[in-house]
Amino acid sequence: MPARRFTATAAATVLAAGPMVLAGAGSAHASADHGRASAVVLRTGLDVSLLNKTVNVPLAVSLNEVRAPQSAERTALTARLDGVDGGQPFSVLRADVASAKATVSASGAEASTNLTHARIHVPGLPLLSLIEVGQVTSKATCEAGRKPVASATLLGGVTVLGKKVTLTVGGPTEVKVPGVGEVRLDFSKTRTTSRTAAASALELKVSVNPLKLNVADVEGTLTLGSVTCESPSAPAVSVSAPPPDIKPQGAPAESGLAETGGTSTTPFVVGGAVVLLAAGGAAVALGRRHRS
Repeated sequence: MPARRFTATAAATVLAAGPMVLAGAGSAHASADHGRASAVVLRTGLDVSLLNKTVNVPLAVSLNEVRAPQSAERTALTARLDGVDGGQPFSVLRADVASAKATVSASGAEASTNLTHARIHVPGLPLLSLIEVGQVTSKATCEAGRKPVASATLLGGVTVLGKKVTLTVGGPTEVKVPGVGEVRLDFSKTRTTSRTAAASALELKVSVNPLKLNVADVEGTLTLGSVTCESPSAPAVSVSAPPPDIKPQGAPAESGLAETGGTSTTPFVVGGAVVLLAAGGAAVALGRRHRS
């Protein structure tokens, strides 16, 4: 009886071990990235030269710049520059609506801006707007498993240095005003990749010589309605390496023999048979010893 119990226990252990090892070989874990998104209503990168042209003062400001998950809505932006108008604050942008929003989730990332009835000024031109726009919006959407999308729209009129202009998506628009300066505008610049999207409603390259308020030249760039997004990355799955195949040792197999139909569980079945055979032999030997 003890020998029979030992035999049954050993067989059950070996047969159960095979599926457990195989299940362990297929284990995996996954991790996900929620993506990224950012938005800004206005960003400036201007160099302001004073009348003596020996001092350059940078004007690098932004309005409602956010990164997901965040939103902001502020309709005015002022700045101060040493040597300009006695260091008094001057208006850079005023608008009826100026908002930016950026969100992320497991399903995707999105960024958007909205600017309505906006007037932008640069140092040295306190009364004349660099640009006035009716409404500009931009949006970038990056959904998991889909192609990213970016867009920018313009509604209403556009006035640059006091001149009404018509913007086109196909190319830049140049506005020159003698004695004041020139502005080059690019409308609705978008770009997408397999996982990212970006859009700018308006990009301005400015070269202005107002000769007022101790300002000689203003040069640089302004960007309206800039948005970016990046879609969540695909889950990274790692699988443990399967156990190595057990190959028979000794002489090579002869050609013409039929296939046995063995699978990855064959070593465990063989091992169980060996244990059963050994246990049976032990039981027989024990029985003979008792008889003698």
